[in-house]
Amino acid sequence: MAVSPELAPWAEFFGLPVPEQESEPEQERKRGVFGRLREKLTAPRQAISPQLAGIYAPKLVDEDTWADLEEALILADCGMPATEDLIETLQQATREGRIVGGEGLAKELWQEVARKIAPAPARIPLDGEPTVILVIGVNGSGKTTTIGKLASRLASLDQKVVIGAADTFRAAAIDQLQIWADRSGAQLVRQGPGSDPGAVTYDAVAAGKARGADVVIVDTAGRLQTQKNLMEELRKVASVARKLDPSAPHEILLVLDATTGQNGISQAKLFNEVAPLTGVVLTKLDGIAKGGIVLAITKELGVPVKLAGVGEGIDDLQPFDPTAFAKAIFAPE
Repeated sequence: MAVSPELAPWAEFFGLPVPEQESEPEQERKRGVFGRLREKLTAPRQAISPQLAGIYAPKLVDEDTWADLEEALILADCGMPATEDLIETLQQATREGRIVGGEGLAKELWQEVARKIAPAPARIPLDGEPTVILVIGVNGSGKTTTIGKLASRLASLDQKVVIGAADTFRAAAIDQLQIWADRSGAQLVRQGPGSDPGAVTYDAVAAGKARGADVVIVDTAGRLQTQKNLMEELRKVASVARKLDPSAPHEILLVLDATTGQNGISQAKLFNEVAPLTGVVLTKLDGIAKGGIVLAITKELGVPVKLAGVGEGIDDLQPFDPTAFAKAIFAPE
């Protein structure tokens, strides 16, 4: 199939063939993507840019510079471990003569942020038969909507999708997924409210295999991380998928509301103990979120941000671009 320039990043993200075609020069396309992202990230950029402007101004970097930068990064939700690691790296660059004044610090900072939040490209390769994606997260994080948008993108790439509505505690979640399935042409596997989530998961994976689906996406209950019985149920759902495919689930994605800041990190750590995460979907980055949360996630969890949500529209869920993100948040105005 012919892939439009808009869908090309998605094809690459899923490891699908990308035809060598470009409707505009690559450099122009990247500038356009960066411009749109920068516009969407106005709120998180404004949360840190006033402090950074003062830090970038001096001609020499001194102890006051590092103290000010540490404060700015902490206030931006980078967390102490990531902040200390970043500053140590930048100080080493200063000792090596690669940073002299604020202008050099500005350039090195956003480039180093990009390196730290994505040491390797974050992808979801579709190499299962089918690829089983388990999506977890607390209520209100945007989990169900994310699943719908993901199914729509996969359908746009001619991928056959089955959705398992295993969040059986909320009838509204099942109905919402039915709407998304109807829009995208995905097949929804559902049971009545209150049904066993493990049984729905089993049926969804079995249906995916029987129908020759490329991807099975399983929704799970928006369980609070403090509810032990529900966390144990999540462990069960993951094990049920393995009964039909020992390698499943191939991806376990945590949908995390970026506006929760450091509280989101504690959520993620507990989820990670129950079902080892392969990636994070960071939603609501266009709101009051502080962009440093991406650094905190990468440093403290060792899990990459794979997808980012910067709005309500279907086009506002995108494969996470670490370079464009770091430049949009940390580069000078």
